[in-house]
Amino acid sequence: MENFTGKAAYQGIAIGKIAEMVKADGAIRREHIDDIASELERLHAAKEQALSELKALYQKALKDVGEAHAEIFEVHQMMLDDDDYNESIEEIIKEQKVNAEYAVATTGDNFADMFASMEDEYMRGRAADVKDISSRLVADLMGGGADANNFTEPIILVADDLAPSETVQLDKDMVLAFVTRAGSTNSHTAILARTMNIPALVQVDIPKDVDGKLAIVDGMKGKVIIDPDEDTLAKYQVLQEKEEEKRRLLDEMKGKETVTKSGRHVHLYGNIGGVGDVGYVLENDGEGVGLFRSEFLYLSDTDYPSEEKQFQAYKQVAELLAGKQLIIRTLDIGADKQIDYFKLDKEENPALGFRAIRICLTREEVFMTQLRALLRASAYGNIAIMFPMIISKWEVETCLKMLNQAKAELDAHDVPYKKDISVGIMIETPAAVLIADELAELVDFFSIGTNDLTQYTCAIDRQNQHLERFFDAHHPAVLKAIQMTIDAGHRHNTWVGICGELGADPELTEVFVKMGIDELSMSPTSILRTRKIIRDMD
Repeated sequence: MENFTGKAAYQGIAIGKIAEMVKADGAIRREHIDDIASELERLHAAKEQALSELKALYQKALKDVGEAHAEIFEVHQMMLDDDDYNESIEEIIKEQKVNAEYAVATTGDNFADMFASMEDEYMRGRAADVKDISSRLVADLMGGGADANNFTEPIILVADDLAPSETVQLDKDMVLAFVTRAGSTNSHTAILARTMNIPALVQVDIPKDVDGKLAIVDGMKGKVIIDPDEDTLAKYQVLQEKEEEKRRLLDEMKGKETVTKSGRHVHLYGNIGGVGDVGYVLENDGEGVGLFRSEFLYLSDTDYPSEEKQFQAYKQVAELLAGKQLIIRTLDIGADKQIDYFKLDKEENPALGFRAIRICLTREEVFMTQLRALLRASAYGNIAIMFPMIISKWEVETCLKMLNQAKAELDAHDVPYKKDISVGIMIETPAAVLIADELAELVDFFSIGTNDLTQYTCAIDRQNQHLERFFDAHHPAVLKAIQMTIDAGHRHNTWVGICGELGADPELTEVFVKMGIDELSMSPTSILRTRKIIRDMD
């Protein structure tokens, strides 16, 4: 039995086998082989496995996110069956007498370079696809490890770290817990774990030879126990049952109003990253979605998602919510969320750089495509639009001008949309807090993004794991900024909510209600616990 400690990103207890996530990072060893026939057989077996995985992924995506988003996995199947691609791999194995991993990686690089150099934009977009299928094929050739979508039983996922683009593709029903060697408690992997209601640990110095071993993840104490003895296993099975009992008690909150004993009502919404997360909001009796992170549509694609693809995704969520509020944040990438096909320049300080609304107002056609999709989807539900990373009036005025332009384009083609669609902005910079009175005159609501507001107020990089001891989300300056925002909003009849991680902080729930907050949006699994706290308030 071995114990390893880290930092808890989400509490809870998980018991299961470990799967080490294997990533094909390009560092493939070139090895001489003598038995060419055997190597080709190994290649063909791995290819069949990859095709099987892609077929399963297509079916899962079809169910979770609709046909438009599932199509990518059909494209990958066709590319994996491409004659030129396969002939190149086989020729390298035969002519150079090298291992299949090296042949696949070399072919993948060559084809990706070829696509990237083409003039046609669609063909250039295929460079990322050929890299993706090559990485999958290499991972299957290496064997013995997990990839993001290839689990045969629920597992504890161990990785060096996980990027947002990797977490968004995970089969959420097959992950019992996350354990990463790097990362921070404010990372997107941690946020996903909270959405999924599963334990997550970061900064765990866990060895590389743990794949397949039985383990316990203790999200309360921040530790992983490998190969537990019988007494330890029995003890944690009892603790796990007690945790389940607590959840069953919280289920009694379903169907009840979120109102204090004195009659003060607060709206409780859920944060989601895609269509597949809506079920978590409904399961936990959320009143709606307070933050749909639309960037995950871009992160999970290999090229700019079309207007039609976005429209179908937004429409599907709106219809699933059946009239409940759906607040969709426009594209928020940059900083820790990088997308290859955007070709963003490397920055010295990306958190203060080209990101979110700054990208949208610079790449207007990308923004207009999203605005048209959002407006079209608004005809199918209670959609509101929210602009992130605002620091000035002119930004909001430009966003509204472009929204009106999108409306005019739809009007010209008699495309229906919600004429009086609600518009809000995120308050996540000190600049926005200080001019909140002026901003409130332009929009219908504020949503306070406490993650970035804390980062910028305290001058702390929230992704830097070495600075976590200095990162104080309860800092008096942060709480004062929240109070200032609420007061400014209410002076102009603009409702105010919180969509950052502090919205689910049980130590601050009563504080926020007393401040006058109108809405709290959080990881769906925190909704019932927060409702109980509010209902117990006098």
